[in-house]
Amino acid sequence: MGEVVAGRTPTGKTPTGKTLNDKKTLITGAASGIGRATALAAGRAGARLFLTDINAAELDAAVAEVEAAGGKVEYAQALDISDFDAVTAFGAAVHEKTPSLDVLMNIAGISAWGTVDNLEHRHWRSMVEVNLMGPIHVIETFIPPMIAAGRGGALVNVSSAAGLIALPWHAAYSASKYGLRGVSEVLKFDLRRHGISVHLVAPGAVKTPLMNTVEIAGIDRNDPEVERWVRRFEHRAVTPEKVAQNILAGIAKNTFLIHTSPDIRVAYFWKRKFAWPYERVMQALNDRFSSLLRKHKSRNAPQP
Repeated sequence: MGEVVAGRTPTGKTPTGKTLNDKKTLITGAASGIGRATALAAGRAGARLFLTDINAAELDAAVAEVEAAGGKVEYAQALDISDFDAVTAFGAAVHEKTPSLDVLMNIAGISAWGTVDNLEHRHWRSMVEVNLMGPIHVIETFIPPMIAAGRGGALVNVSSAAGLIALPWHAAYSASKYGLRGVSEVLKFDLRRHGISVHLVAPGAVKTPLMNTVEIAGIDRNDPEVERWVRRFEHRAVTPEKVAQNILAGIAKNTFLIHTSPDIRVAYFWKRKFAWPYERVMQALNDRFSSLLRKHKSRNAPQP
């Protein structure tokens, strides 16, 4: 299929067959994990890249890697996407170079897990500020100029399996990821008439640095039982490169919900089609995690 990126089809639907070749593409969280892998894949696909991440040193290293692989980075700047003023200033700098972008990819994110009695207010707030308000800041800043340009484009929001199903200990994280899913579902219809496709990515386990640094409130990650669960999680994890491939393929096929592993696809299917078994399984999983927490607290309780 030939390249189709800009504008609307005669029916008003977003066209399929999109590629990133020569498309001005913004990627947040580009310094590591899924963001870095996607920047490399997009660069190989011919995208003109605009990159950002909170980690300046790692962002510089990512830019060097993309360019060494033949990719073109038009502009890169380190910033915190939860800071609206920083995002708008970044937007002003980008729009000095080009009136509008073609593709936005909201990939930056953080994670913290825990039961409601162990999560602190800072956990809830940081999840919402980075994982939900961060993408909203990017959307506010860059989508209106894309609409005004009238060339169509694509918006990619990376949510999570925790934005589709009720994973144990994920209440704060899910608050942000379900929220991003809701934003994406509304914009899917709102932006279609402008020729801007919307894509919601729902990764399950992914082998990123976040896997080894995620904070589990009230839990010592060095606990043998916790380590066993982490190893099980890692065993099911896919690579960031695989996720990046799926993202680019999803854009090309105009796929709204982009899965990165079959287990999450099956789990989400079960949730929608078999509500009662789904609820029984999720309750059992939650109870098992609660048992793990009780054992952990018992092992680590002060001895009289």
